[in-house]
Amino acid sequence: MSILTLLTLVAVAIVVLVLVVYLVGIAYYLWKADRHLVKLVGGLQATQGHVRPLPEHLGTINGALKALRDDLRGTDRHLEGVGRILERK
Repeated sequence: MSILTLLTLVAVAIVVLVLVVYLVGIAYYLWKADRHLVKLVGGLQATQGHVRPLPEHLGTINGALKALRDDLRGTDRHLEGVGRILERK
């Protein structure tokens, strides 16, 4: 075997070894990402279960907030009237 053939085989072996190391690293990080995504999906499914009853309650809450808004507007009008009376004196 000539020296050039030997150097070529060594260069090819180094390139293959580097590629193997990079590909194993990529596979490891993809596997890790998959584990994190599985946890994320589990959390999102749990969240979906918790928010499912919200539409039923939002109508009630919205109605109560409208009533509160109307009462606060009335209070504001009364306080403006009191402010005008107090400014005159």
